[in-house]
Amino acid sequence: MPVIYLTVGTAGAALDQLNFPYGIAYDPAKNGIYVADTDNSRVMYFPVGVRNGTIVAGNNTAGVAPTQLKRPRGVYFDSISNSIIIANQGASNIVRWSIGASNWTLVAGSLSGGASSASNRFRSPEDVILDPMNNLYVADSSNHRIQFFFDGQTNGSTIAGFTGVNGSNASSFDFPSVVALDSQLNLYVCDLRNHRVQKFLRY
Repeated sequence: MPVIYLTVGTAGAALDQLNFPYGIAYDPAKNGIYVADTDNSRVMYFPVGVRNGTIVAGNNTAGVAPTQLKRPRGVYFDSISNSIIIANQGASNIVRWSIGASNWTLVAGSLSGGASSASNRFRSPEDVILDPMNNLYVADSSNHRIQFFFDGQTNGSTIAGFTGVNGSNASSFDFPSVVALDSQLNLYVCDLRNHRVQKFLRY
C-alpha cells in the first residue's frame, strides 16, 4: 500500500508544512485530522488526502493570549461540542478551542502561563483525553503525574504518580507523555523516560 504524505516533509510554516508535529486527532464525520504543530504554535486541520491544511487554532506566534498557543502538544477532538481540547504545554494549561472560533477558553491550569505543582495547575502538560462522561485526564509530565478533573471542575486529583517526584517503581513515572483509555476506562500511560507503558485500572 502506498504511503500518502499530507505535508511536504520539510519544516516550515506554510499551509503544507509542519514544524515538530506532535499530537494528532481524527474527526470521523469530516474524515480529517487535527495536528498539533508544536513549533509553529498552532493546530492544523487536514482533510484526508489533502496536502494544504487550515489553521484552526493559534496564529503562528507563540504566546499566552487567548488567540495564541504556546507549544501545543496533545490534541483531542470532542465531537459533541465540535471543539478540540489542547494540551498547551508551553503555557502550562489545557484549553478548548471551538472549531471556527478565534480564541480558546480555559479548561484547567493557568491563564497567564505559569507552571506549578498545585492541584489546579500543571508543569509541561503533554497530553489530554476525555472519557465518555467528559471527565478530563492530563499527562502532567514535569510533575510526573496524571491529573483527573471531573467535568466542569478546575481542581484536579492525582490518580497516578507522585507530584514532583520521578521514579521507576510500578506506581511512579518519569515524564509521562501520552494517555489513552480503553472501553472499560482503564488508563494507559506512556512513561517516557522509563521506556515503558503503564496500565492503571479504572479510576
